[in-house]
Amino acid sequence: MKTFIVGEAMLEYHSHGGTGLRYGGDTLNTAIHMARRGLDVAYVTAVGTDPVSDALVRAWAEEGIDVTHVHRHPDRSPGIYAIHLDAAGERSFLYWRDASAAREMFALPGMERTLAAAQDCDLVYFSLISLAVIGDAGREALLGLARARKAAGRAVAYDSNYRPRLWPDAGQAQAASLAAAGAATIGLPTNVDERELFADAADEPAIAARWHAAGCDEVIVKAGERGCFHSGPDCAQAFPVAPVRVVDSSGAGDAFNAGYLHARLTGADRDRAIAAGQALAAETLGHLGAIEVGRRRALNPA
Repeated sequence: MKTFIVGEAMLEYHSHGGTGLRYGGDTLNTAIHMARRGLDVAYVTAVGTDPVSDALVRAWAEEGIDVTHVHRHPDRSPGIYAIHLDAAGERSFLYWRDASAAREMFALPGMERTLAAAQDCDLVYFSLISLAVIGDAGREALLGLARARKAAGRAVAYDSNYRPRLWPDAGQAQAASLAAAGAATIGLPTNVDERELFADAADEPAIAARWHAAGCDEVIVKAGERGCFHSGPDCAQAFPVAPVRVVDSSGAGDAFNAGYLHARLTGADRDRAIAAGQALAAETLGHLGAIEVGRRRALNPA
């Protein structure tokens, strides 16, 4: 059973301190959670040829991720982001990613091999951040892969994780997200992202309806402390969640996605998969960082 996850991984600086640079990114967080649960996960991205990039690839391999499809850019390096937490555990970000190697991953030698390998795997997963950073040509290539897989009856999961600064304007982001929703079999939006992206106050059923209208088969709308809303071909239901103490909200949605997708890939029904996603999200909310501190290592470039 093989999953291909496409996106941008970055070096991380966190306001809670600690020593050394760490790493993160929405799709990488999901990949690590799924690999830690025993799934065969290939991460598709690009890094540089520098010692820090080497350390990143080593660290991901030690997590159990297949790094065969981590491509190397001769002139670029990973981007960097900083996380600041407020007193309630809510986060804000600063980014330095204009020269990120991941922005040019689809122009690098070897991407045709990656796309061919991803055609026949069990699941392909990506986000709106993935689509933003890879540019027009990369976007068409990734959406083409998703459409071909969906037409062949293979699973595609998509999360509309919206970062306005990555897009020239909201209209382009909306168009890309709706195209991705139409190419996906499983949609994993968050209500806050969707409301910001479409500048509306849509509730979870309305968000799910928008995704279904675009062509997505199954939609799970994450709603923070209110749980989530599942909408499929034959049913629609809200799933509340018990209150949890929030230490750090970073990566909770990424964790839900990982728990849900892992459960579905290993044979769980909808209810058990949602419970697995909620449990992993709650666990993530209870510690600093998107990936558990102490298990995610600081980088040690050779």
